[in-house]
Amino acid sequence: MRKPSLGPVAGRLLAALSLLLVALPLHPALAGGPALTIAVAGTERVFDRDTLLARPDAVTVDIPADISYGRPMSYRAVPLASLLGTAIAPSGDFPPGTVLEGVASDGFTAQLPPELCLRSGPDGAVAFLAVEPADRPWPNLPGKAVSAGPFYLVWVRPEASGVRSEQWPYQLARIVSSDDPLRRWPQLAVEPGLPADSAIRAGQAVFITQCMACHTLNGAGSATMGPDLNRPMNPTDYLTPAGLKTLIRDPRSVRTWPGQQMPGFDTTMLSDADLDRVVAYLGHMAGRKAP
Repeated sequence: MRKPSLGPVAGRLLAALSLLLVALPLHPALAGGPALTIAVAGTERVFDRDTLLARPDAVTVDIPADISYGRPMSYRAVPLASLLGTAIAPSGDFPPGTVLEGVASDGFTAQLPPELCLRSGPDGAVAFLAVEPADRPWPNLPGKAVSAGPFYLVWVRPEASGVRSEQWPYQLARIVSSDDPLRRWPQLAVEPGLPADSAIRAGQAVFITQCMACHTLNGAGSATMGPDLNRPMNPTDYLTPAGLKTLIRDPRSVRTWPGQQMPGFDTTMLSDADLDRVVAYLGHMAGRKAP
């Protein structure tokens, strides 16, 4: 059966459009697949998947206890220090008071100490940017319909340097440098008169690393996944300490709904002592609500 004619005008327009599409260059991110942006020290670079996998420093890394998959995993990956090294100061260091944020596509934002990310020696933790190949996709994350890709920050020997569970951001979209959270958001600060060894001060540090990946407090923070934990009400305003600890350990044992995202934090992710410190910090900040 013959196809209906487009007519002379429509035919000329279609031919012109075809020539234009052939002439247009393909955007690098489309040519090489998904892309990761690294913006540090005033320099921004974009790395696409295929370029990263073709780098001479790309290696296979074996992760015996992958924090996101809960089992051994193997990845093609690039040392994070190599990617960061092209953008930092000639001295090889970040300016004092700088932190890195690993921003995921879903709004999860990991706080990453630069000195940890720049490690490359045989001792201590070493960070790698794992890259999901187009022809060998990773399995879906437990309980989710997506994998950790296309970019996932993984660690070799994480226990040697105290890397925390929330410092493994998956579906990574950007790595950016910023001021230290306490300098950037003074409303996170505890009462200045508290002693240096106060459990509340220690809880502040744990909160910044573990909780600010998903939550804000007094409006402070970059994450967009979870609610603010001090405005309009602090969890300690309506939960007992025991109930709050149970919620953190196993959220679904306290309340559940179809869209629930918060995972449970077992003792390998958050020790009993650190859990007590976080609850103490939250209780303290209930009396320091910023407008």
